[in-house]
Parts: sequence; C-alpha cells; structure tokens
Amino acid sequence: MLRNKLIQLILQRHSYLCVGLDTDVQKLPLHLRENKNGILLFNKAIIDATRDYCVSYKPNIAFYESLGSKGWDILGETLEYIGAEHFTIADAKRGDIGNTASMYARTFFETYSFDGITVAPYMGEDSVMPFLEYDNKWVILLALTSNRGAFDFQFTKNIQDEMLFETVIQKAQQWGTINNLMYVIGATKAQYIERVRELAPSHFLLIPGIGVQGGSLHDISLLGMNHDIGLLVNNTREIIYASNGEDFAIHAQKKAKGIQEEMSKYLQVRLL
Repeated sequence: MLRNKLIQLILQRHSYLCVGLDTDVQKLPLHLRENKNGILLFNKAIIDATRDYCVSYKPNIAFYESLGSKGWDILGETLEYIGAEHFTIADAKRGDIGNTASMYARTFFETYSFDGITVAPYMGEDSVMPFLEYDNKWVILLALTSNRGAFDFQFTKNIQDEMLFETVIQKAQQWGTINNLMYVIGATKAQYIERVRELAPSHFLLIPGIGVQGGSLHDISLLGMNHDIGLLVNNTREIIYASNGEDFAIHAQKKAKGIQEEMSKYLQVRLL
C-alpha cells in the first residue's frame, strides 16, 4: 500500500487504529472453541465488527503457524477476508541472513500479500534489505519495544553515548525511506517518543501497548503525531477479547468504536 493511500484511509475513517488478530483457540468463546472453523469464524466476526473503525489489521503469525498447515490456511483466508481497504501487517518479527530473509519476504509479500512485516534489526542491513526490495511494501522495524525486556539491550549506550534504539532508528534510515520503513515504538515508552520524533520526524510509527499493557493513547497521540499523522496504534486484547460470550463481536465493535472516537478528537486538534 502506498503511503498516500494509508494517510487517506486515516483521514477518511478518522482513525489510526490497528486491530491485532492474535487469535488463541483457548480464548475463543465457548460456542466456537470446539468448532473446527472456530478461529476463522471468530476472525471474520471481529473484522466485520471493526472494519469501519480501524485502518489496519495485524495478525500475529505465531498464533497461526503454531497450528501447522491448517493455521497457514486460516491466515490466508483471514487476509483475503480483510481485503484491500485496510493496511495489513504480518507480525512475524523475522530477522535472519540475506538468503533466508529473501524467503521470508517472499512468503509474506508474495504468497500472502501483506502490506508490511515486522522485522528484527539485530543482524543488520543485509537481513533487512530483502524486505525493502518490494514496491509498495513496508518494513516495520523493531526499535523500542513495549515489553519489560526492552531494558536488557535497547537502552545500552555506545561510546558516542547513543542508546541502541537510537542507533537502530538512525542507521535504518540509510536503508529505507518514509515510503517503505516504519518503526515499532512501544506505548509504554511514551517518555521517549519526542526523542524518536527528533530522529525520525517523518516516518510512520507502529505503536503497540495501549490499554492492558499500560500505554496511554492520549500521550502517544500528543507526542507522536507528525504532519502526516504518522501513527498506527495497535490494540488487541481489549478489542478481540472484550467478551467471551456469543455477543463477543458486539463488544469488540463497541471497544473499537470508542477508541476510534477518541482518536478522532486527537486528529481534529492536530488538523486545526
């Protein structure tokens, strides 16, 4: 998906919400848990309930590949059901040497036709470049993550007194552009968003971690928006598991709508 189309979707829907599809069979409503098509039926119901309030969907690949070939089939059918009017992200967090990276890129950009994929930068340029060779596709690079373990490495300083996440953000801009490179920045690290924007003022940021994980949509929106909005904010558990009853889709819709309405307010302020 072209950057301009993504921005247009955000402005049309008054939303920069990304819905995570981390569908766990153990968390499905009881009436779907024993259904052989339960995961797909659940995904379709969530998509139907939320598609008007979000601009993006992000299936976490681990939840599908753990099921073997059946899971890959479900992933493909889910992606097809989403369609072309939402930005799709393979939350795969791949990162390997060039030849292997090329196969990962082929998997998620050709076989499954995602718009973007999360990529780990640890192995450096040659592990990332194969993903950047595709037109209208996006690398979403892990930079400053929302988990507690982020403090193990991402804040380590080099001899220039530069933290590792800062090095990642700056170095990666030599590989990609604002049209094909985003960064993952955890909502629980909101105090660093201004620094991120100093280093990458025009890039899109994918921000997980609002809600259950403790991140603030208000703070992220206030500190992270740029001239093109530049944000995709992910929410998973609060939406897709808003209820475990037969009315789960209704509750998912209410939650997504509430987030979209809050986002709309921040967008109005930003666009004034």
